[in-house]
Amino acid sequence: MKRLSPSIAIAAALVTAAHAAPSNWRTLDPENVLVIDSTAGRIVVEMRPDLAPKAVERIRLLTREHVYDGLLFHRVIDHFVDQTGNPNNRDGGVSGHPDLEPEFDARIAPPEVAMAARPAGGALGFLGVLPVEASARLGPDGKARTWGLYCAGVAGMGRQADWGSANSEIFFMRDPARRLDRDYTVWGRAVIGLDVVRRIKVGVPPKDPDRMIAVRVLSDIPAALRPTLEVMDTHGPAFTALIAKARQSRGANFTPCDIDVPAKMVGASGTR
Repeated sequence: MKRLSPSIAIAAALVTAAHAAPSNWRTLDPENVLVIDSTAGRIVVEMRPDLAPKAVERIRLLTREHVYDGLLFHRVIDHFVDQTGNPNNRDGGVSGHPDLEPEFDARIAPPEVAMAARPAGGALGFLGVLPVEASARLGPDGKARTWGLYCAGVAGMGRQADWGSANSEIFFMRDPARRLDRDYTVWGRAVIGLDVVRRIKVGVPPKDPDRMIAVRVLSDIPAALRPTLEVMDTHGPAFTALIAKARQSRGANFTPCDIDVPAKMVGASGTR
C-alpha cells in the first residue's frame, strides 16, 4: 500500500493549527490515555470506551497487570500494521482472561461526532481524535450506528478467524487499510508517536524485534512524572479550518484519513 505524502495545503494547515488559540485545544482524560514506551520511542494513544468499552476495559486491565511490559512487536508489515500484545510473542497467544465479543460499531449521538464530510447514506468525521463513519439513519434513541476507520495511527484488537476471539493482541496502523473497517474492533488512535509506529522494525517475525518496555495508563503515572496531553478540539474553529483546507486540497478524494489531529505534550515526560 503506497503511503500518501501530505499536500502543501494540508501541511500549511497543520502549521497554522499548531499555533491555534488555547481555546481550540482540549486536555485528554488520563484514564483514557495509554502510554507505551518502546525500544523505538513513545506512543501515546487516546482510548475510546464510548466506541469499544469492553476492549478498552481489557487493555486497562492487562496494562495494570503488567502483561504488556516487555512484549515484542512480533508481526510488523510495512505500510500496514504493527502487531503486539500476545504473551507468547507470536500469533495465537492469549491472556488468562476470556475472549471478547466484537465491538465493530456503537450507537453514538450525532453531536459527539465532528463532521468532516457527508457522503450519500452517511457521515464522516471524528470522535475525539478517532476518524469515524456514521450511518445517516438515527435509531429511536436518537443515536447513529458509528464505527472507526482504519487510518494511520488507529489502534485495533487482533483476533483469530472467529470474530469473538479478541483477547490481548493489539495492533497499530502504519498506513490506512480501510478493508479492516467493521472487521476488527477499533479502540483508539495514537495522538503522539505515529513516527514511532512507522519506525518499529519490520518482519514476520522481525529479526531483531522492537518491544514494549513499559505500558501505563496515564492516570497511573505518578503526578510528578505525568505529562499533560492536549489535542486540537475537533469541535473547535481551528479544526474546522483544518478540515476545510484538507478538503480543498484533496477534493473528491478527501477522507478523514488525510488528517492527523494535532497534539502536544506539556510537562513531565517520565513513566516510572
